Amino acid sequence: MVKIRQIEPTAANLRRFIHFQIDLYRDNPYFVPPLVLDDLKTLTPAKNPAFDFCEEALFVAEDGNGKMVGRIAGIINRQVNERKQAREVRFGWIDFVDDREVSAALLKAVEDWGRSQGMDKIVGPLGFTDLDHEGMLTFGYDELSTMATIYNYPYYPEHMKALGYGQEVEWLEYVMDVPDAIPDKFNRIADIVKKKFGLRVVKYTSKKKIKEKYGHALFRLINEAYDSLYGYSPLTERQIDHYVEQYIGLLNLDLVTLVVNADEELVAVGISMQSMSRALQKSRGRLLPFGWIPLLKGLKGKNDRVDLLLVAVKPEYQSKGANAILFQDLIPQYIKCGFKYAESNPEMAENNKVQSQWEYFGRRQHRRRVAFSKKI
Repeated sequence: MVKIRQIEPTAANLRRFIHFQIDLYRDNPYFVPPLVLDDLKTLTPAKNPAFDFCEEALFVAEDGNGKMVGRIAGIINRQVNERKQAREVRFGWIDFVDDREVSAALLKAVEDWGRSQGMDKIVGPLGFTDLDHEGMLTFGYDELSTMATIYNYPYYPEHMKALGYGQEVEWLEYVMDVPDAIPDKFNRIADIVKKKFGLRVVKYTSKKKIKEKYGHALFRLINEAYDSLYGYSPLTERQIDHYVEQYIGLLNLDLVTLVVNADEELVAVGISMQSMSRALQKSRGRLLPFGWIPLLKGLKGKNDRVDLLLVAVKPEYQSKGANAILFQDLIPQYIKCGFKYAESNPEMAENNKVQSQWEYFGRRQHRRRVAFSKKI
């Protein structure tokens, strides 16, 4: 007998909610746990400015002995619903044992909650915004996950289909070989575009200075570049303040490239980070008491893989080769760091603009993921 219980987002409840996933995948060599503190902040209303326009309902599934066998978050993003003229409830943070009764009960809890709030459709896995994890893995279960993606067992999408959910949208992921030198065509395109539009690369060695001059501009650029993407939730000024403080301090500035025009306006940005997958596995997502040691080694030590966390180009420069400028600067940094492989992380399956930028690299499409939906 499965019991579904809605929980309050207290620190103790959230830790149990988050650690269920980590325990469920304890022996899986491909799963990468989240940084627990990040999930705690994201799911706590007082700490996440997305709650200015979002609501959440957290549910856990327990067996007859009170053992947790599943979890799910229901989310209503009022901002996106208004933009789309839709009434959708999202589900995220979904994990469950391989038991159809458990998955059905979890999803029904969010469906019922959404319906009680006037929603008529459920879709997910999605987070509060696009900076949260999205999509259920449907291919690539034997590939090491990344800190920016969701990993799940192969039975998850089978449960979704059996419960009447259909595919809403799909993301593709690629792993690329880091070349020994900048591809000639990239060099030619980058040089032409810089000259034609008066663009140049800006690099910083001070996190304080990059934060002061371009921290907010970076996230406003993301709003412009991603505005037309599926379900995009524009970042508010409070969210931008939050992300500037939370993330810029973590970056390796050698792996951050800014492109500006003659007026010093930001027109493109590329942000990479050395893979933290193995470090997060060793730390099990914890900083304390000693989880910070493998995480620090992951940031400072040798690593053959780099994650392409973010590429954003101002709309008027998209399809004009501005991305070539980014990689003209980044590829030498990748080579210097000893990276052999680069992870694209999720990109919309129909986003040909993004995928075309990988055509000059040796690449392998190694993962796919889907958001599922159903009328309720």
